[in-house]
Amino acid sequence: MKTLLFDTHAHYEDKRFDNDRDDVLKKVAQAGIGGIVNVGSDIKTSKQSIALSKSHDFIYASVGVHPHFADGMQEDDLAVLEQLSKDGKVVAIGEIGLDYYYDNSRREAQKYWFAKQLTLAEKLDLPIIIHTRNATFDTLEILKNSSAKGIFHCFSGSAETARQVIDMGFYISFGGPLTYKNARHSVEAARITPIERILIETDCPYLPPDGYRGKRNDSSLMPIICRKLAEIKDISYDEAAQQTYNNAKKVYRLDN
Repeated sequence: MKTLLFDTHAHYEDKRFDNDRDDVLKKVAQAGIGGIVNVGSDIKTSKQSIALSKSHDFIYASVGVHPHFADGMQEDDLAVLEQLSKDGKVVAIGEIGLDYYYDNSRREAQKYWFAKQLTLAEKLDLPIIIHTRNATFDTLEILKNSSAKGIFHCFSGSAETARQVIDMGFYISFGGPLTYKNARHSVEAARITPIERILIETDCPYLPPDGYRGKRNDSSLMPIICRKLAEIKDISYDEAAQQTYNNAKKVYRLDN
């Protein structure tokens, strides 16, 4: 039997899939993708993620508000996220965090709503999916005051940051950028991260692996990322696939 892969972070609700979403998901299932978590970025996409999970057995959902949209967030949104999280296919709160690269929302608003959603994850006992860009120090400082654990998604930080994240009890997820020729930091981080703490993802339709840059990404390209990870860790493709699949089931609590 073909070794399955688990795409721990995707956005199939994105409008770039509007014309052929069902066809893409059929192709993905046939490509040996045994699990996908479709990740919410705001209330609307969180609801869309749940709807997708209902129509496909191998898709799960996360609910949360991305830092880009922090300025528009209100207290009532937390109650909505809490209600959405009660759905049986919801496995995480996210993606949440800080983004100081684009600064689409005020930094104080980003930090406030990040902390609020961490508190929600603690209350619900759900793992978190963290987005952080150019904001490592503040992200880690806020996390030190929370018991919530989960995933640093699409990790692009240094090996030293990876060590800090691992020591705090988090998993690290690598996507298409791991395969890029200039991905020195990501490669070094993957090399020092125990394989038991590594996940793989697409973040599709964004960040396709090397050879597909500029094109729409989807989960059928996951084997490229898995092969690169196997090369970095000096293990077989099947070992990398099986371990990351098991890790995904563990962090999302799907192994019961």
